[in-house]
This record gives sequence, C-alpha cells and structure tokens, in this order.
Amino acid sequence: MTTSHFSSVRISHQRLLGYFEGFLKELRKSKPETRGTYERSLHEFIRWFPSDQKFLFRVEDVERYKSYLTKKVRLSPVSVSTYLTALRRLCDYLVQLKVLERNPAKEVKGNRRPQQHSRETITAGDVQAIFQSIERNDERGFRDFAIIKAMVGCGLSEIELIRANIGDLKMVSSTMVFNVQGKGKTTKETSVILPNDVKEAVQGYLAFRKDADDTEPLIMSAGNRTRGKRMTTRGIRQRVNMYLEKAGVKNGKSRRITAFSLRHTAATIMAQNGATLEELQSKFRIGTAGTARLYIKKTINNEQ
Repeated sequence: MTTSHFSSVRISHQRLLGYFEGFLKELRKSKPETRGTYERSLHEFIRWFPSDQKFLFRVEDVERYKSYLTKKVRLSPVSVSTYLTALRRLCDYLVQLKVLERNPAKEVKGNRRPQQHSRETITAGDVQAIFQSIERNDERGFRDFAIIKAMVGCGLSEIELIRANIGDLKMVSSTMVFNVQGKGKTTKETSVILPNDVKEAVQGYLAFRKDADDTEPLIMSAGNRTRGKRMTTRGIRQRVNMYLEKAGVKNGKSRRITAFSLRHTAATIMAQNGATLEELQSKFRIGTAGTARLYIKKTINNEQ
C-alpha cells in the first residue's frame, strides 16, 4: 500500500473535538438514525485518539485504528466497517475544511460481508419462554408483548416499530395491514400483513390508548419522564434484552443473542418451511440477495 501521498497532519485532541462538533452540526441534514450511528461510532475514535498519541491522518494510522477495533475492542466485522465508514465521513469533512489534502480512510477497506449472521437465532421453545416471561398487568406489559409478537411474527425491526404511527395500521376486511418505513427508506411504502396473534397483541395494547389519534406513535414510552414520546431504538432493545435475560434465553451469549435475534428467528423458521430467496427478501424487507441467502444456507447446513 502506498502512503507517500498522504502528508502527516498533527491535530490536537482539543482541536479534533472542535471539528467533531462541527461535523455533528453538518449531520443535522441527515436522517436521525444515520446521524446517531455516525456519532456513536466516532465517539470510539475520539476516545482512542489521545491514547494513541501518534495519529497523523495517514493510511497506516487508519489501519492501526482498524486493528484496535478488531483486536482490542473486539467489534464484529460489520461494526468495524461501520466505525470506519464514520471515520471516512469525518475525514471528508476535514478535507472540505482544507485541514486534510486527501482522505486516508478511503484507502482502508472495511471487512468483507460475513458468511453467517452476527446474531444467533433462538428456538421455538425460547420464544414461548419469552412470551411467558411478560406480565401483562398494565400498559407497559401489553406494549412489550405486542413489540415482541410483531418482531417474531412479522420480522419487524426496531426502526420499523419506532417510526410507526397508529394510523399506519389499517383494517382490510378482517385483516390488519401495517405500513412500514424500513431502514434507509424515506416513505412508508411497504405493507405487512399481521397474523391474527400479532393483530390481537397490538389491539390489546391499543386498548389502553382509546383516546389516541392516528398521528400518535404506535409504540409509546411509558416512563414517568418520557411518557407520551415515541419510544427509541435503545429503549426497545433494553426492554427486549430484559425479557431475554428473564426467560433465560441469553444464557451467557449477551453479544450473540439480542433483540435482532427475534427477526433472525422469524426468517430462519420461514426458510426452514421452504421459503424462496425472493419470498424472504419481500417478507423481511431485505435489501440484498446475499443477506437473504444466508438464511437458506443455514437451513441447508442444519439438514446435512
């Protein structure tokens, strides 16, 4: 790898923090989830930068940071790629400001797409244990039950749930249809049919919100300080993880079994039942055939 075209640029930590704040202001034009991802990812770089003490914005410096993320922080290959993408965006900003002549992070590739999912699936017995661990004594319990039913029964993601309003639910005859806005989408252009058990779970939750109008969030926070506000991705993950722990499903695999495992489980079960690649992509709003193919590959490997 040739690095001679990249001049060393020394920036103090304090000065870097200033550029970081300016970069975050620029990100206000981006989608909230994109801005949040870059901000969270760059916080690791901001923490690491002063301890490294020799980052001069050369290609070898970015390679060293990548090695740190992989070997010291032990991030998954997908997360390492995300963190490097965030650093590329920050360096692009520094090029615009003429602090850097070129972007060294563009010369460092992210990791290859993994050959298996970074999150594990769970069993049908695990799913039932999770449902049984949810006490439906109040609005919060009915809400959490509806969230997990929707994740397992429809493969809905956290972002699809938190973007939803009550008005996105429509009854067509006796069928409940849910208009969703997935990751990277700007409109609610995809419709998902809710199975009867999911429909009943959602209706059970909404019975607590009889006076709510169609513009209100479908999934609302029930905390004392945040009540009435749209639930966050972090909030949903915390609640789901609580039930995964309570039901004994995590079993020490905290990094491998997460809220996203519910979506993986739904897709895996569908693949086991003979779903085609196209059906999986359509049902779970999967952007690339390669990602959907992992479910079929896993099913074939389990049968061998």
